Amino acid sequence: MAVELKETIDKRREEIMDACERLYESMGFHAITIKNISTETSFSRPSIYNYFQTKEEIFLGLLTREYMKWNDALRSVIGRKAIMDKDALARALAKSMEERKTLLKVSAMNLYEIEENSRDELLVEYKRTFKESIELFDECLKKHLGVSAEKSEQIRYVFFPYMYGIYPYAYPTAKQISAMDEVKLSHRDVTIYEMTYQFLKLIL
Repeated sequence: MAVELKETIDKRREEIMDACERLYESMGFHAITIKNISTETSFSRPSIYNYFQTKEEIFLGLLTREYMKWNDALRSVIGRKAIMDKDALARALAKSMEERKTLLKVSAMNLYEIEENSRDELLVEYKRTFKESIELFDECLKKHLGVSAEKSEQIRYVFFPYMYGIYPYAYPTAKQISAMDEVKLSHRDVTIYEMTYQFLKLIL
């Protein structure tokens, strides 16, 4: 009975997070409300509060889910039988990051506010998943490149802060582009994959 209840709760939380993610594709973080999210689900607005106390908690759940998906991709890289060289590993990690657009967007745009307005237990759950990402990233470097723990930490402390800046460069707004054009600031179209791959090539 308890297992069935947990499955039901998890399914409903997933539906709410799915709705939030769809809205986030076309709306800004501050424009999205619990009411907006409820119209995209089978729940009323009061019902959503049974699963998330704030909008920020929905986004935190979404971010936690994104890291869980990335962790699965990192495990796949670790699980490859053939040992990869630096270029192949950079490409594999770039591919895993390319599929995590929502992760990059939330991390770059709204992470502080989301963490500040979420319950401690949910923040701990997110940090636990994030810690696993760090450990799996390190394991990728150790497995394929034989990188020491000290070197792996150095690479990580460069890559993860860089990672948070990828989304704004890959998806500048029309207003930002217009302003850059006005002052003749050069810019070019780049993808998440390209930014990740080129940077990892430099630091691995």
